[in-house]
Amino acid sequence: MSETEPAPTAKEEAKPKRPINKAVAGAIGAILLLIVGAVVFTFKFVGDERERALQEWQVRLAIVADSRVAAINEWMEQNFAYLREVSENASVQLYVTELVQAQERGGSAVAETAAQAQYLRNFLIATAERTGFRPPPAVGEVAANIERAGVAGVGLVDGNGAPVASSPGMPPMSPAMRIALAKALEGQPALIDVFLGASAQPAVGFALPIFGIQDTGSKGIGAVIGVRLLGSDLFDRLKQPGATEKTGETYLVRKEGQTVQYLSPLADGSPPLKKALTLDTPSLEGAWALDKPGGFALKRDYAGAESLVVSRAVANTPWVLIRKVSREEALAATDTRLTTILTVFLLFLGVVSATIFGVWRHGSSIRALEAADNFRISSERFENMSKFMRLVTNSQPTVIVAVDGETKYTFANEPAARESGIQIADMMGKTMAQVIGPIKAQALAEINKAVLRDFERQEHLHYFEADDSPEEGEPEIQVVKSVHIPLRGDRDYPPGILMILDDISELTRERRKNEKMLRSLIDTLVSVVDRRDPFSANHSTRVSEVVKCIAKEMGADDLEMKTADTAGSLMNLGKIFIPPDVLTKTVNLSAEEKKLLFSSHLIAADLLEGVIFEGPVVETIRQMGETWDGKGPLGLKGEEILRTARMLAVANAFVGMVSPRAYRDAMTFEKCCSILLGQMETRYDRKSVTALINFLENRGGMERWAHFREKPDELAA
Repeated sequence: MSETEPAPTAKEEAKPKRPINKAVAGAIGAILLLIVGAVVFTFKFVGDERERALQEWQVRLAIVADSRVAAINEWMEQNFAYLREVSENASVQLYVTELVQAQERGGSAVAETAAQAQYLRNFLIATAERTGFRPPPAVGEVAANIERAGVAGVGLVDGNGAPVASSPGMPPMSPAMRIALAKALEGQPALIDVFLGASAQPAVGFALPIFGIQDTGSKGIGAVIGVRLLGSDLFDRLKQPGATEKTGETYLVRKEGQTVQYLSPLADGSPPLKKALTLDTPSLEGAWALDKPGGFALKRDYAGAESLVVSRAVANTPWVLIRKVSREEALAATDTRLTTILTVFLLFLGVVSATIFGVWRHGSSIRALEAADNFRISSERFENMSKFMRLVTNSQPTVIVAVDGETKYTFANEPAARESGIQIADMMGKTMAQVIGPIKAQALAEINKAVLRDFERQEHLHYFEADDSPEEGEPEIQVVKSVHIPLRGDRDYPPGILMILDDISELTRERRKNEKMLRSLIDTLVSVVDRRDPFSANHSTRVSEVVKCIAKEMGADDLEMKTADTAGSLMNLGKIFIPPDVLTKTVNLSAEEKKLLFSSHLIAADLLEGVIFEGPVVETIRQMGETWDGKGPLGLKGEEILRTARMLAVANAFVGMVSPRAYRDAMTFEKCCSILLGQMETRYDRKSVTALINFLENRGGMERWAHFREKPDELAA
């Protein structure tokens, strides 16, 4: 037995929740949003200011880098201009032209005069001295028989690249020089990239073509080459006049294999061409500059210091100019200012938060005092209500208890204490297993779990072995009806279950006794009917048996099973008013006799009208004569007819057809089934007919009821 009703709230509300002050929650939320917004705005402001400072430094560094590149380009052009004075000198052009003509005539040299040779040599020496294409002055004494290695000078070569004349100190021809000369002879100016000369000093060279007099060709008939040592004349141009940055530095780099080579002196004391770092050095400014000349970035310099860097390519060279300043120096003022702003803001935010917290704490204290006072009042009310509830429940004969989710008692009335033999105070906090035993406790606890989970009321019947059952013989059964009601929890008490336990053992035994008496009375009445008609003997019993099988096949519940069984047993009670000669007549019945016989179930229903049955027994008997199409005596049709009556009609027809009668023999099961199938949904319910046939064919019904077709023993002869 189980009844449920919907819980008053959703399942989620089964758990206790503290009440939330929406106004306070809204105010706190607004304050938090304001604080978060202020923090986000401040950090965004700081980030924007730092970005603005970086942009300003990008402009400053770019201006310096552009001016230094212009200075280097000017220096480069000046050196080419010095050599251009030589290549465009008429005497030089005439001399080289005559040399070419002599070579074309098959000669190997120019028939020069001493005056011409001396003039050409003096011209080259003067040019080298004036323009800086000369070796440095000798330091100390040099042995007379030791020739100094050439490191710088100006020289002329013919169209085949053979030296013609040069100033003193001109270095020997190197592969790099020959490559530059080849380009110059093709008519293009060429640069001999920075290299370490014989004196281990950095040097650079330039080459220009020499065109013949009145020569309109694009190729040179010779070339002038100049090599000079790199020194302050170039490196001073890397310095920005008026620069105030302590860590500001400008230098040149180039790619040399898989390294970044530094071409100019560095602030750490490294001389030109003496420092080289690999290209894959993390965040190296030189590697980045070679990859992206013309950019701005935050990188690490050759010493590993984080720096702001701009890069510029030097035209017509493999060089890249770098201008950098350390990040610490560049952003020191900005970082200090922004840190101050951020610190002041955070302090202000802290003060505001502390003030708000103090105000809230003060308000909370006031509310706490009010809550304590309200709690005291509520406690008094609760205590009074508890006393009242205990007074009410103690007056009830049933056991009323409350337990929590762990089956521990939180409330019990006096009947509960009497039944358990434990004082109410001693029951509190104990588990059900400790008070009523593990068997009963387990059965009730399983239901309590479901009640707490679904938060829905439930009712159940339990059958326990009574505590005072005899040791031998059949044990006494205790029947308990339990009602389980979920209790909401709060912040102080968890959810629980109120249980009402009613021992209905006596009521159940009395009911079974009455049912047994009723069954005996029914059997007596049936036997009276059976004696009046030998051919109908056991008809009611057989109908009762068949209708129970049909009901089981159709999934009927216990009440429907009992109703159909009782109705099948009593349906022929009305035949006691039919004359015996009509019941045993061996010829066809008259219309009046048939009407009387077919309406006997209505007489039975009228006779039983005042008898109280557990189910609709009387209405089942009354409606068993109704047909599916509504042509029965009461005019009911289809689903309007009780299901028990529809099942009983099929069972009665089946037993009647397969049983012998005074006026005919018993039908075969096959013919009976054929008739029932033919009258489905006109006279009989389809589901009831198919349930019967399924039982006959698949459940052994034909073998079980084969004896229905036999004549009564007293009529067999």
